[in-house]
Amino acid sequence: MALTFYYGSGSPYAWRVWLALEHKRIAYTQKTMSFDAGDLETPQFTALNPRRKVPVIVDDGFTLGESAAIVEYIEEKWPGEPRLFSADLGQRAQQRRMIREADAYVVAILERLVQAVLLTPRERWSQDEIGARLADLRQELAAWEELASWEAGVAGDYLAGPLSAVDFTLFPLLALILRITGRLPGFAREQILGPRMGAWMARMEALPSTRSTWPPHWR
Repeated sequence: MALTFYYGSGSPYAWRVWLALEHKRIAYTQKTMSFDAGDLETPQFTALNPRRKVPVIVDDGFTLGESAAIVEYIEEKWPGEPRLFSADLGQRAQQRRMIREADAYVVAILERLVQAVLLTPRERWSQDEIGARLADLRQELAAWEELASWEAGVAGDYLAGPLSAVDFTLFPLLALILRITGRLPGFAREQILGPRMGAWMARMEALPSTRSTWPPHWR
């Protein structure tokens, strides 16, 4: 029986799992949940995830929420190539560290940016608040510019070695951040992305798996 994947368009966490499934070429059935229609509030979905959030997977009767846990489950259930995590213990530990840093530091900035821009009427936008959030973002992404090993033969084109769960974690977060900041007058991605991260984003955007999983309502 194919894995069932519960998805919500625009959720960077659900997108992370979708990218992982495509990368591993795993058979799955996708169920797209509507936030506006209240699909996550139904008794049926609440029984799958009492937190009423996507993503959720159901695999042969086993149900799991939380994107980071799902990605690790996928790798352990289907451990063959292409991998989501390195086979080397040390490299795998570093990849997990980077994922946790993205989920801690980048997500914290994203949530504040969502509040300042998406959840605040335009006429009530605080330029001081938005400016502070952009400054936080520049500082955090400057750290990522140095955190990743970019030397040829070490990491190549991706954040932590070959294309991995680290890339699938950070990319959807930054894609949503760029979509939000694109609403700001005169904003350009170069204001927050250094040359390495900017080139990495372009590579990620060009991947067939990224193009095929682009959130439908963003098209």
